[in-house]
Amino acid sequence: LTEASLLSLSILTFLGLFACVQPQSNRALCSLRKKLRYIPNKMLAVSEPNPMWFGNKANEPNNPKWTNKNWLKSRFHFSFAEYSNYENTNFGVLRVMNDDLVQPRRGFGSHPHRNAEIVTYVVQGKLTHQDSMGTKESLGRGSIQFMTAGTGVVHSEHNLDDEPLRFIQMWLTPERSGLKPNYGSMCGSKIDSKNRWGHLVSSTSSKASTPVKIHCDANIFSAELSDEKATLDLDLAEGRQAYFLAVEGSPTISGKFGSQKLVQHDAAELSGGESFKITGPGHVLLVEMKDDGRGGRGDFEDYE
Repeated sequence: LTEASLLSLSILTFLGLFACVQPQSNRALCSLRKKLRYIPNKMLAVSEPNPMWFGNKANEPNNPKWTNKNWLKSRFHFSFAEYSNYENTNFGVLRVMNDDLVQPRRGFGSHPHRNAEIVTYVVQGKLTHQDSMGTKESLGRGSIQFMTAGTGVVHSEHNLDDEPLRFIQMWLTPERSGLKPNYGSMCGSKIDSKNRWGHLVSSTSSKASTPVKIHCDANIFSAELSDEKATLDLDLAEGRQAYFLAVEGSPTISGKFGSQKLVQHDAAELSGGESFKITGPGHVLLVEMKDDGRGGRGDFEDYE
């Protein structure tokens, strides 16, 4: 095998390509589900892979610009790569949510994807993307990008700057396989999410006007709540559900059930037929979708 082939194989092994664990077919006792199921960050899997697997140089633990000893620190919300948990494979169409912290001058070498709607939200630093469709661009804080992997696409993601890069990457199951590959993005400076919901992503079948359109019944919103006086309403219709991420800060979710405070990296599963209130301070991300009865964590008792 050539060096390039070995690199690609290492990346494929790490990424799992959806094959490691299949989504759950049923969610037990849906009628008994809580309207909010809190996921503290201790429930997330943490991965710090070998830099050589992705074509990187050795780590630089003495570099003052580095905020972590390893080039990459990933927090997996669902089964991914070496983290295999049959009770935590997906939340509806949301198959992957990885919270990645990449140190300066490091990144993911070229690797392939197929049949996934891949959405990336930049939290900190600049993400440089390059792909087999001829796209190359760098995106900063608050920016959103997507790839319809479809029949197949090869891309790379790097932090070419001298400051750390943090981004949230989500893989959603497309409405059908074999779609034509596509790419799109919007810079964060053009998205208004200050003390309001910024609607970033919607379905191609939706009439909503959003920067990103994907082949999937899902909506993605971001919001930056400046302080504890800033609040947002969230009304989830019956038959819908949402995955909520505390990107930064310490937001609080409240409703008829009471209230739940979150800190950075915490998450929550929200069920439809309920009105929620989100209170700052905090930077939040919300993935809303049809409640199809598939997935949702089944291992809460292991952490109680």
